[in-house]
Amino acid sequence: MLEIDGLDHSYGRHRALDNVAIRVHPGEVVAILGANGAGKTTLLSAVAGLLRPSGGSIRYRGTELVGLRGHQIVELGIATVTEARHLFGPLSVAENLSLGAFTAAARAAEPASRDYVFSLFPHLARRRSQVVRTMSGGEQQMIAVGRALMARPSLLLLDEPSLGLAPVIAAELFAALERIARDGTTSILMVEQNARRALKMAHRGYLLSLGRIVGEGRAEALAQDTAVAESYLGL
Repeated sequence: MLEIDGLDHSYGRHRALDNVAIRVHPGEVVAILGANGAGKTTLLSAVAGLLRPSGGSIRYRGTELVGLRGHQIVELGIATVTEARHLFGPLSVAENLSLGAFTAAARAAEPASRDYVFSLFPHLARRRSQVVRTMSGGEQQMIAVGRALMARPSLLLLDEPSLGLAPVIAAELFAALERIARDGTTSILMVEQNARRALKMAHRGYLLSLGRIVGEGRAEALAQDTAVAESYLGL
């Protein structure tokens, strides 16, 4: 589904990505683990078309993504939830969700997609008319995920979805993400600070350090690996 090969990117003299290779198969949840500055956000930004990598290939269902604009990548079936969220604060929950359904196929299925989002996040259904800027960070993160789902993606990119959220809200968010994964129509590539929680829901994981892939494997194996636990799980 998603094939990344030889991906490089630099910010001036700083090498953010160095010959990165990653695969995401249909129906998979793949976690990218690494310390701050490892290159995780740069990797997702390259896939989403938010930056053009210095070198390498990103192919999605056979189509080369490098050189495409962000809206073209969304039209191919990839939606992104960035760490910054980029919601429209003066607009309501419902209006923000509608903005996610901007492709022709998504507009045609907008009512069904909205119902699906509200089934994942019942709290949003009750607050559909509320202005987004008056809502908590956790509520806004639910909206950001919901808006991405309104595009009816086959691949969802998540950059630190639980960052800054209270534990109870993070648990609710992960429950929704696990349901998305179980539904089987949307693959997930996620960067997540809570490595233990990410590996619990993922099928596979990659370890990123200083822009290079230094390990990969099944999520259960990574979670039980002593070296991984010491470096990434805080043990």
